[in-house]
Amino acid sequence: MKKNAAAVESLLSQHRDQILAGWRAELATTTGGRGLGTDSQGTEQLLDAFVAGVRANGGFDQFDDPAWEKVREFLAAVSRSRAAQGASAADTSRFVLALKKPVFSGLQHTLANESDGLVNAVWEVSTLIDTMAQFTVTSYQRTREEIIARQQQELLELSTPVIKLWDGVLAAPMIGTLDSGRTQLVMEALLQRIVDTGSTIAIIDITGVPTVDTLVAQHLLKTVTAIRLMGAECIISGIRPQIAQTIVHLGIDLAGVITKATLADALSVALKRAGFVINRVKPVAAATAQ
Repeated sequence: MKKNAAAVESLLSQHRDQILAGWRAELATTTGGRGLGTDSQGTEQLLDAFVAGVRANGGFDQFDDPAWEKVREFLAAVSRSRAAQGASAADTSRFVLALKKPVFSGLQHTLANESDGLVNAVWEVSTLIDTMAQFTVTSYQRTREEIIARQQQELLELSTPVIKLWDGVLAAPMIGTLDSGRTQLVMEALLQRIVDTGSTIAIIDITGVPTVDTLVAQHLLKTVTAIRLMGAECIISGIRPQIAQTIVHLGIDLAGVITKATLADALSVALKRAGFVINRVKPVAAATAQ
């Protein structure tokens, strides 16, 4: 083990309680006592893993070395937890950076008579702790990206419901921008519901879709084709005048696809094709007040 590493390992082992107390005091000052900064078990676990890493590595370099595996695992767990709780990346990294002050103070006392050794030890420890803090930020960002991607997927699923309007008739109301990912979800949901319910007609309502361009039209046509391959018929409703003009100007061919202006019109056509007859019944006269 290198001389500086031995000095740090000795300091952290022999003065563990003082280091922990100084670390927690620094956390209380820098984070205002928020979250993990006041978790005594968390500071103890990281300090023990840090000491074990210094002992196993024999120094402070190569943070990706197996000797630092427990430190990396703990920091990754802390970052995931803090990201899930909504804490910032800065607060997460401060949990690690707050360890600097008590360690530097301890080294200053231990190596008071060795100025060169003190400078080198402080530099090496500082570099390692900075690397650890950067690792927490990277882990935090990765977790946040995973959370955002999962939430986006959940929102897509919520925004693409498939509704059973009548026996044999399904509807998928679309709201917002229609892209490849969302079209795929609609297609999968519709096809699965067609299989589950044995429906023969599916209505795709685009009343809530703000614009229809070539790409959107292609997505719709692919969905219509997939529905037909399942033995069902597809009706597109919500074709407003502006959308109709756009489709004509773009030269998009919707020949063979039933289109209607409103969902009500589409439902009327679907019921007729399904063999249902709708009759208007005269309203029952209200009983006269006695």
